[in-house]
Amino acid sequence: MLSRYNPVDIEHDLCTATPPPSFPPAADRAAWQQVAKELDEVRVGEIIAQADTYASASVPPLPATLYLEFARTGQREGYQEPRSQRREMLWGLVLAECLTYEGRYLDPILDLAWAICEESSWALPAHQTDLTDMERPVIDLGAAATALELAELDLLLGSELDPALGARIRYEVDRRCTTPYLERHDFWWMYNTHLRTVNNWTAVCNAGVAGAALYLEADLARLAEVIARAARSLDDYLDTFDADGGSTEGPGYWTYGFGNYTLIAHLVEQRTGGQVSFLDEERIRDIAQFPLRTMLSPGTYVNFSDCDPYVTLNAAQLTYLARRLALPALEQLASEQPAHRYTQSLIWGLRGLFWQPSPEIEGHVVPERHDWFHEMMWMIARYNPEDPDALVLAAKGGHNGEMHNQNDVGNFIVHLNGESVIPDIGRGRYTKAYFGPRRYEHLANSSLGHSVPVPNGKAQAPGKEHGAQLLLHEVDEQGDRMQIDMAGAYPDSADLEALLRTVALHREATRGWVEVIDRVRFASGPGTFESVLTTFAEVEIEGGAVLLRGERGAVQVRFSEGVTPRYEVVEDVDMGRGPVDVGRVILALDEPAQEAMIRLQIEPV
Repeated sequence: MLSRYNPVDIEHDLCTATPPPSFPPAADRAAWQQVAKELDEVRVGEIIAQADTYASASVPPLPATLYLEFARTGQREGYQEPRSQRREMLWGLVLAECLTYEGRYLDPILDLAWAICEESSWALPAHQTDLTDMERPVIDLGAAATALELAELDLLLGSELDPALGARIRYEVDRRCTTPYLERHDFWWMYNTHLRTVNNWTAVCNAGVAGAALYLEADLARLAEVIARAARSLDDYLDTFDADGGSTEGPGYWTYGFGNYTLIAHLVEQRTGGQVSFLDEERIRDIAQFPLRTMLSPGTYVNFSDCDPYVTLNAAQLTYLARRLALPALEQLASEQPAHRYTQSLIWGLRGLFWQPSPEIEGHVVPERHDWFHEMMWMIARYNPEDPDALVLAAKGGHNGEMHNQNDVGNFIVHLNGESVIPDIGRGRYTKAYFGPRRYEHLANSSLGHSVPVPNGKAQAPGKEHGAQLLLHEVDEQGDRMQIDMAGAYPDSADLEALLRTVALHREATRGWVEVIDRVRFASGPGTFESVLTTFAEVEIEGGAVLLRGERGAVQVRFSEGVTPRYEVVEDVDMGRGPVDVGRVILALDEPAQEAMIRLQIEPV
C-alpha cells in the first residue's frame, strides 16, 4: 500500500536526494538540440511557424458571462474552447522557445502565462457552475492540470522570464491548490468514503497538485505532507481496479486516469532519488497492461460503460511504462498510436518529446487469445489474435453500481473485420432519445439500450446490489465460455427466480461462432421474455435468421423455435459524434412461459 509512506520518512528522502531536473530546462542546449534533431528540420519549421502565428495573436478572452454559459445553457464549449486554446498556445510558444532559444517568444509566453494566472478560476464550468468564491477555490481536473502546466513552464523557462512571473505562479498554485489540498477534506475525489467512491479524477487531481508542489514547494516538510497525502489518496484510486488489473471505466479513462498516475509516480520517484516509488506495487504491472488485454482490433477496444470504442492511447505514457516496468509489448503498442490530443498541452507535449518509442520497432501488437478479469466478470475471447479481422467476443457480468455505470449486466460485444457488429453503444452521457411511448433521456444508461434480456418488460435496476453471480468460466480447445445468473440485476417486479446467461466463443468452425443461451424461470407464474441485440448495422430478417450487415463485418443470427424476431430503430440518437440510428433486434418468446430458453447462434457471414 502507498500509505506506508509517511511524511517524516519522505522528508528525509527529500533532504538526502539530489536529483537532476525531471526534464531539461531550455538552457540545457545539448538536450534541446537533440530534441530538434529527432523532430527533423521540417517538423521544427512547422513548430516555429505555428508559434509565430500564436505570437501575433491576442490572448483569447474569458469573460464571466462566458463562464456562466454552462449554467445557463448546459453548453461547455463556449468557455472551454478559448480556455483550451490559451493552454495550447502556451505549449506551442514554449516548445518553439526551447528549440530556438532566441528570446523571440518570451513576451507572448509571459502574456499568456500571466493571463492564466489572472483567471478567476482554473476549474471547468461543468465542475463549478457558479462564479468563483475567491476564499474557497475548487480543485478539479482543470485546476490541477493548470497548476502543473505552470510549474513545468517555470522549470523550462523560469530563468529566462520576468522574475515576477515565477513569484506569481508560486502564489497562485499555493492559493488555489497546495493550501486547500492540505487544509480541506471536502474534495470528493480524494478518498473513498461510505458516501462515495473515487475514479479517474483521483489520479488526475493528485498528479496535478502534488506534481506542481514537487516543482515549486520550497518547504520540504510541507512538500512531504503533500506527497504522503497523495500516496494515501492514490491507494484508493488503485483500489478501483480489480485484482487482475481491470477497470470498469474502460481503456479511454485508463489513458486519462492511469496516465496521470504514471506522471506523478515518475515525478515522485525522480524527486526522491528512487526512495519513494509508486510503481513497485505488485498490481501495477497488471494495471499497466489493461489496454493490451481489452483490444478488439487495432485502435478499437472493449467499451463497456461510458467509453468510446475508438481510443487513441498516450504513446508517451505507454513508452515510459514499457521501459520502467520491462513490458516491451507496451512500447510496441505505443509505436502504433497516432498523435494524442493530450500532446497539445504542455504536460504531455513535453513528455511526448522525451518518452518516445524506438523508431526501430517493427511488427504489430498481438493480444492474448483469451483475457479474463474475474472481479469485473469481463471475458475477451479472440478466435485468432494474430488476425485483426478475426472474430472477437467480449462479455461482462458485474453489477449496476460500477464507475460510469450503464445498467448493462450481461452485455456482450461481437467484433468482426475490425467492427463491432453487435456493439456496446457506449457514451451514454451524450445519448438522448425517445424510445417507444416513453422517453429515455439516456438510452445507453438503461439496460434497454444494451444486448441484455428483458423479462416481463422490465429494465435492470441501478445499484451495486443489482448484479450477477458468476457460475462458470472455462477455456479449452473447443471454446471460451462464461455463465452468470443475472436475475439479481432486475427489480422484484420482473418476478425472476433465475435468469442464466451463457456466452461462448466456439473455435471448432473455420471462422468461429458465438453462442448466447438465456434460460429464464419466473417465480410466480408465466412471464414474457425477450433477448435483445443492439446494433448500428443494417438488419434483414429472413425466416429463421437475422442478418446484421455492418460497414465491414456481417453476422447471421439463428434463433431457437418458439421465438419471433422484430426490429426497432431509435432514430437520431446523439452519440457525441452527431446523431445516429440505434437498432434493437428483439427476439421474443411467442407465448408467456413459466420457464423457457432462447438460444442464439451468431456466425460470421
